Amino acid sequence: MSGDDRRRRPGAEEQRRLLAVGLARSDLTAEQLWRRYFAIGGLEGPAEVQEHLDGGSSLPAAETDLLAHAVNERLDELSGRRVPYRLAVREPPPRSGPLAALVEALEGSHRAPPERLPAVAVAAGRALGVEVTLFLVDYDQEALVPAAGGREPLGIDSSAAGRAFARVQVLTSASPDRPRMWFPLLDGVERLGVVEVAVDDPADLDDPHLRDQCRWLSALLGHLATATTRYGDGLDALRRRRRRTAAAELVWELLPPLTAGTETFVLAGLLEPAYAVGGDAFDYALSETTAHLAVFDATGHSLFSGLVAGAALSAYRAARRGGEGLYHQAAAVDETVGDLFGRTARLVTGVLAEVDLASGRLRYVTAGHPPPMLMRDGRVVRSLEHGRRPLFGIAGAAASAPAARTGELTIGEEVLQPGDWLVLHTDGITEARDAAGEFFGEERLVEFLEREAAADAPPPETVRRLVRAVLRHQDGVLQDDATVVLARWSPVP
Repeated sequence: MSGDDRRRRPGAEEQRRLLAVGLARSDLTAEQLWRRYFAIGGLEGPAEVQEHLDGGSSLPAAETDLLAHAVNERLDELSGRRVPYRLAVREPPPRSGPLAALVEALEGSHRAPPERLPAVAVAAGRALGVEVTLFLVDYDQEALVPAAGGREPLGIDSSAAGRAFARVQVLTSASPDRPRMWFPLLDGVERLGVVEVAVDDPADLDDPHLRDQCRWLSALLGHLATATTRYGDGLDALRRRRRRTAAAELVWELLPPLTAGTETFVLAGLLEPAYAVGGDAFDYALSETTAHLAVFDATGHSLFSGLVAGAALSAYRAARRGGEGLYHQAAAVDETVGDLFGRTARLVTGVLAEVDLASGRLRYVTAGHPPPMLMRDGRVVRSLEHGRRPLFGIAGAAASAPAARTGELTIGEEVLQPGDWLVLHTDGITEARDAAGEFFGEERLVEFLEREAAADAPPPETVRRLVRAVLRHQDGVLQDDATVVLARWSPVP
């Protein structure tokens, strides 16, 4: 049945009239019609069918549709017009094409362990008539690792696949031996790797419909990669180049996705070192009206530091999700860190911030932490020096009453302009030292940010390159955890 037939369903009498017309064109007798009708599951007898054809009592819609189907089979044999059905007739599951590929991915991942996803991707690609290979970014964000093995990792800074990942763009190679495309593998806006799509005909590289279909498949595979990793280690293990410390495992499990965004707000964050981070952490929450941001840096570099950072992050989330504002979020972090770790002199620096997405009003608190930076029109225009208070945990450990714990807190305010960037970082960025003891420093950080803004690099790529620059400054070895979060407000006109 055609799409027009499904949208325009006839009434009982119209179908009966058209059935008579179709029967006349089919050259079938009433008895021949009944035999065909009975053979495909009809329940009514010959007399009832004849009475319906003669304009007597009407049969149920399911039975008249079977009569129509019997006539249509004969009309198909004669290449004639068909009788419409009264009930909706759904299309069977697709065997090829974009919908078949998506169905293949969904059904193939049902009750499947994470490591089966590469094979699911191959089967889905087969429905599109292409060859699909998944590559996942390692946690150092230096290479793209083949999810199914059998291929060498691809360097992010030295391959076409890496450029597709870095720029979040579709790239092609018209090499005659292996024409192919690379699509960013995304979960929302978080970069997970790339999807390589190999085609037989180089002309397919310019097919806009195939590109759309592969983009849909890549988006679904990105969601499935994140979903399956929640209950298995198969894909996560591919992204690791070495074993994580217990502190790093604790912190990474608490982190939100490294990149997120809405129509008006986008952010990206990264922690380094990926396998030994101890006391750094960040968090955020986005809604239609507000963006919440937080960065924490617990003193020390051990599993205990990870516990302190985890406690601070959890206290912040509990207060934020409970509907509390910045004042009480800061108080909750202060109280939790002070009560749990006060006797051990474990403290936490941090920044808490919220942006009203309608007006651009920024409110923030800085607790013994490097102040946020504001970028406008590609330039770092100033540091946000207000809203300062002591480190989290000092008041909570010393005071016995909630009022005393929050008495010194003030809230800083700023009004953002469309396109403004916020830069939040821990001191592991600016205080990174080379072999001669020279700091990476705020001046070098500002120069880097302005250079990347001029290059119009996507936020997660700017974050990745900044961490790589800090590592190069220290010859690949960090003396302290380094965390950075970039956030941009771009209201819809």
